[in-house]
Amino acid sequence: MLKANWLRSKALAIAWFLIMNVLFFLPGSALPKEHWLAEIHIDKWVHVGLFVVLIFLFCSAFNFSLLKKAWMILITAIIYGFLVEVVQKFWVPNRSFDLYDVLADTAGSILGLFVWLRVNKKNKPL
Repeated sequence: MLKANWLRSKALAIAWFLIMNVLFFLPGSALPKEHWLAEIHIDKWVHVGLFVVLIFLFCSAFNFSLLKKAWMILITAIIYGFLVEVVQKFWVPNRSFDLYDVLADTAGSILGLFVWLRVNKKNKPL
């Protein structure tokens, strides 16, 4: 049985969300210039990873034992990913709206929910 109480920390989930906001709203000039990383779409993989962890931490921290509640956090994360792109387009210098980032955020959110469901099912309670 997995005994990782720190994974259920609300502070950790909120801290992860705040770190994501800092990263998402950095001006484009503060981001590393892409060269060979663009060929493997590293920025999309970063979006997927950030949202996998976000969903996993929030579902664990807020004890979404019911799938209905977990779906609410999934929908909220998808809307958040879309809104991040809108904010980047209009209010963050040298950043733009990227539909592929929204799709990566959505994929990460869905994957995060599946990971949480799998871990939660095998290790009740988390």
